[in-house]
Amino acid sequence: MMKTIQLESHDQIAVLRLARGVTNAIDMEMVTELTDVLAQIAGRYRGLVLAGGPKFFSIGLDLPMLLPLDRSAMARFLDGFHEVVLGLYTLPVPTVAAISGHATAGGTILALGCDFRLIAEGKSLMGVNEIQIGLPVPFLVDLLLRQIVGDRTATQMTYTGQFLLPDTAAAAGLVDGVFPGETVEQKAMEKIAGIAASPPDAFALIKKSRIAAIEKKYRQYAASSQADFLGCWFHPEVRKLLHQAAEKY
Repeated sequence: MMKTIQLESHDQIAVLRLARGVTNAIDMEMVTELTDVLAQIAGRYRGLVLAGGPKFFSIGLDLPMLLPLDRSAMARFLDGFHEVVLGLYTLPVPTVAAISGHATAGGTILALGCDFRLIAEGKSLMGVNEIQIGLPVPFLVDLLLRQIVGDRTATQMTYTGQFLLPDTAAAAGLVDGVFPGETVEQKAMEKIAGIAASPPDAFALIKKSRIAAIEKKYRQYAASSQADFLGCWFHPEVRKLLHQAAEKY
């Protein structure tokens, strides 16, 4: 039985819903469950909608849970989390993130793994704020972000760590549409259904061409980039910033 996510079937479309409380903070259990479910989706469904809750798509990584981990345990978590994001990115069916609430830090990272992102109008925030707590944006995330929004916009986002409101995110190319909150999931279903009607083998090959270079580059530098990230994570000054951020959870 899954505790942190839910899988719903809508004919040939899967809705994978983050369901870990109000904030959907990402912990090791969620990573494990996402890994298991993603392995099942490609052979059973023609498309995927990744959804969260009405207040938070996901607040990001569960800092209170992660901070007590030693270096080896934290490395295992990062390996698992990045494999989930890469699993989303390389899934051979069309995918869309239906973002009804805030998708900050790790929440944005999960959404970047999807082919498309739709967000609720209003005050929902997106962005990667790692620099503000003394961390680099993970290498895989940087690759995905630059492919999606372009080099100059990605540089602005990663250098400042500022969160974006929906209209700004749309103007930047971070999301593909802004809709009333109650319609976001339906709009996501409609978008995926339209693409999923295409011949699946042709779609899978088109997507394979799109993701091949980034997957290869990430694999090439995964170990060294993770070592760099962990070096920052365990730096004493960064630990202070992380503990301050964890107090907001």
